Amino acid sequence: MSQAPLLADAPSSQERLLVIYTGGTIGMQPHENGLTPAGNFPERLTKALNQLPLQLQQSLPAYDVISYTSLIDSSAATPLTWQQLAADIAKRFADYRGFVVIHGTDTLSWTAASLAYQLQGLDRPVVLTGAMSPLESANSDALGNLYGALRFAANPELQEVAIYFANRLLRGVRAIKQHSEADEAFASPSYPLLGERIGDDFILFPSRGLAYQQRGAPRFELVDYQPVAHGEVVRITLWPGITPWQLEAWLSHPSVKGALLQLWGAGNLPDNPDLLAVIAKASGEGKLIAAISQCPQGSVHLGAYAAGHGLADAGVLSGDAMTPEAAYTKLVHVLAQPLSPEDQRKRFLTALVGER
Repeated sequence: MSQAPLLADAPSSQERLLVIYTGGTIGMQPHENGLTPAGNFPERLTKALNQLPLQLQQSLPAYDVISYTSLIDSSAATPLTWQQLAADIAKRFADYRGFVVIHGTDTLSWTAASLAYQLQGLDRPVVLTGAMSPLESANSDALGNLYGALRFAANPELQEVAIYFANRLLRGVRAIKQHSEADEAFASPSYPLLGERIGDDFILFPSRGLAYQQRGAPRFELVDYQPVAHGEVVRITLWPGITPWQLEAWLSHPSVKGALLQLWGAGNLPDNPDLLAVIAKASGEGKLIAAISQCPQGSVHLGAYAAGHGLADAGVLSGDAMTPEAAYTKLVHVLAQPLSPEDQRKRFLTALVGER
């Protein structure tokens, strides 16, 4: 573990934050084959924060840094990556007042959603951030994102997994990456901001947070994701002309334990009874099938239209207005647990961390 020289005078780790650096664009440097993950991040982070105006430096909390030995581009993240991060936070949970996870942007919202399910009942902040350009690049968004994540991670009123990006604090299990290039890459389509930066002030909206909705000690669910980390949960987005044999090729595979269907509109399926029969057969075999809309905003209402009639009878679970990230990682989390099929269904339909 590296300690930040700038802020090394905090009397104990319990008054410090822990920063976990996993890789991603924010820490990359140019090489002949393009940007690749680079090391020495603790030192580079300290150097960057030292470039802030003195007034802003003085408002920073003390922190320690862990840098993963094997840095990854977030496109290489898997459920086992999510499991490792949750375990690392849980192991040190009592030693720090809050946590910042530095992560690549491509799957940052997936990791945030998974951490929310694994770290239920948080009584302190876990804030994920990254950047659209490397830390040392001209006009990079990296320093602003890091500074804001550290400031919000030191606020004891924030008691959940969140994403800080481009001056906005989003609920982790409600966020999506909406842009591949813009600094404002993340959005929360179905839930308001948890906080935002206005000038030099970092304003939290406590009434929107989980701290007002949950009580009691943390009830972490550190589940072994190994049984569902190798393609056992699939995601299928409908397209015009999808046929029953194509859907069956996914759902009938013996390794598949669950599937997320992204339907049209409020939950519509092509008018083909054979498609519905494929879904009903998979559900009858004990596979957990859930559905959300392809639309970035709004809920599914299974059976609201004739085109979606029969989905609920076929065993499909409504994901309401959940994001693809929230619905998929929840399927992984539920299916990894030794629960009966009926309890798995109930667990999926229960709001655990403000995801629905």
